[in-house]
Amino acid sequence: MRDLDRTIRRPARLRLLMMLSGVDSGDFSFLQRTVGLSKGNPSTHVARLEGKGYVTVPQSFRGKMPHTSYRIASQGRAKLDAYREAIDAIRNGGC
Repeated sequence: MRDLDRTIRRPARLRLLMMLSGVDSGDFSFLQRTVGLSKGNPSTHVARLEGKGYVTVPQSFRGKMPHTSYRIASQGRAKLDAYREAIDAIRNGGC
């Protein structure tokens, strides 16, 4: 069996990557609401994903207010696809 990526297999990180894979980007409130995490959790998990190069965290301004958004990086998309393939292989009795 192929090893599952330890970074992605954490449920909150998997949910974050899955959510980001379906949108152009999302801000903190969007991720917190849609993934169902407490206020402190998204930051911790996104920091880990960003450190691995799985997500990017572009910062901009809306008027004079800073705005942080989150996007899945190409490496994150590739790792998520590999994770899905590994899960499918397990489900299909493959190793």
